Amino acid sequence: MDPKNLKALIALLDDQDKEIYDHVEAKLISLGDTVIPYLENEWENNFNPIVQKRIEELIHTMQFEGLKTRLMEWKNSGYEDLLEGLWIISTYQYPDLELDKLRKSIEQIYYEVWTNFKDDLHPMDQVKIINDVLFNKLKFSPNTKNFHSPSNSMINVVLESRKGNPISLCAIYLLVAQKMELPIYGVNLPNLFVLTYKEGNTQFYINAFNRGLIFSREDIENYITHLNLSKNDIFFNPCSNLSIVKRSLRNLIVSFEKLGDIDKQEEIRQLLEIISTEST
Repeated sequence: MDPKNLKALIALLDDQDKEIYDHVEAKLISLGDTVIPYLENEWENNFNPIVQKRIEELIHTMQFEGLKTRLMEWKNSGYEDLLEGLWIISTYQYPDLELDKLRKSIEQIYYEVWTNFKDDLHPMDQVKIINDVLFNKLKFSPNTKNFHSPSNSMINVVLESRKGNPISLCAIYLLVAQKMELPIYGVNLPNLFVLTYKEGNTQFYINAFNRGLIFSREDIENYITHLNLSKNDIFFNPCSNLSIVKRSLRNLIVSFEKLGDIDKQEEIRQLLEIISTEST
């Protein structure tokens, strides 16, 4: 659309006639997120609080629709890129966040690990090197004071603050391990997300929320027994990137529930439904 016509259309957002406003809103949404910069400019130069609020709501609606589209595309493409999935979640709160920025952050951590690494080490010793870099040198740690904060599910914030919840810390650990081409994967435990090193007959587990503590299958069995749950293969074996993103979204729902933010709870539930629905 011609910029002059677009500006004229945006100017109608202050119309008191709901039918006209609804028509304008629908038309702007149909144009896609390319009009967001124009809306942001209008917000900055319009001092009518009603119009500003309408623009804010419209921008959020457009950004959220774009997010849902990206998430569905990520799922349908085979969800191979875990970082991309986590980036999509973060764009809910940080719509201008660039995926490339996250890739560079992971690359820097990978380089720190790589310079201390030796391929001929025992798997547990390899893991101990990652632990030393992440938890001693780079000071990643559990966010126990604000465990339910939404920021714990935003990988960009976790990379900057070096504090996160079990799944976000495991995700960063996993992304680095993948770049090291190590057979490390996520494992869905009840109330806790951990990692497993699994190759051939060698398998052990890693708790990134406890500074990379190494533990055994027997420890998981004891944990399951303590919770009065029956054994299930998912408690011991690797899970998919899709499962990791789903669990991150569930954590985010709980976070907004704790904050009493019903609207955001509902929107995150929509995202979870998008990637939980079987493709047809």
